[in-house]
Amino acid sequence: MSTYNELIHSYRKQFKEKGLPPETVKAFLFELCNDYEVNLYLDIDKQVDKRIEDKFMKGIERLLNNEPMNYVLGYSYFYGYRFIVNKDVLIPRPETEELVGLILSQYDEYYKGRKIKVCDVGTGSGAIAIALKKEEDNLEVYASDISSEALTVAKQNALNNNCEITFLEGSMLEPYIDNDIKVDILVSNPPYIKTVETIESSVYDFEPHVALFGGSDGLKFYREILENAHKIIAPDGLIFFEMGYDLKEQLTDLAKQYLPESEVKVFKDINNKDRMLMIKL
Repeated sequence: MSTYNELIHSYRKQFKEKGLPPETVKAFLFELCNDYEVNLYLDIDKQVDKRIEDKFMKGIERLLNNEPMNYVLGYSYFYGYRFIVNKDVLIPRPETEELVGLILSQYDEYYKGRKIKVCDVGTGSGAIAIALKKEEDNLEVYASDISSEALTVAKQNALNNNCEITFLEGSMLEPYIDNDIKVDILVSNPPYIKTVETIESSVYDFEPHVALFGGSDGLKFYREILENAHKIIAPDGLIFFEMGYDLKEQLTDLAKQYLPESEVKVFKDINNKDRMLMIKL
């Protein structure tokens, strides 16, 4: 039987040899230990719990195959909440947490605690919708996706986080238009990677392509939303997008094209990249 420390060191070398971050080994083991209420740092020189070792050995092979750790674990954290993630949904990114923070701050400033309706278009795992509802109960939240598999995951995440969300299946704004749903805030983190763009293999090989690629210019789904936004959003409503850092000018122009009377503002993320766009109607 190995100790936790021996287990870590025995696999760090393999990760280095494959060009993978060796710190992944310890991070993965730490998460497994947490699930079994074992303190890795206090027990580092103790023999490994058999249940943890079995899971570790199965998972490490997937990690060595460059599969993202969150898929191997089966969960990810977003805005302090735990979410199921699998091959049917994207892994929530830290940049998207900043989008949620921006929406909440603008809600406080713009709506001052009033009860309003919000929709999350292309919800995936439900991370944005659920985080917004958990942080501000005055929001009546709708969430939609074209993928029934993604919605199955999102619904379970809402249940696990004791969160009331109305889920709809359909492409972009279609389910809202079809059900005559009107909202005050529309938020979306649509697929925005250009189809010609090269992305790292751990993303391309494992994450759902339907949630990644946004056409040849990365703007396909922004166009669809902006073209129809007036059908579902209040005349004085707000639209929030996450966007690729290189889409600022094109997306700003697109917003002005479809909503010429609106005010458009771009916000930078923690890495000083243009990442969030807000439209005030």
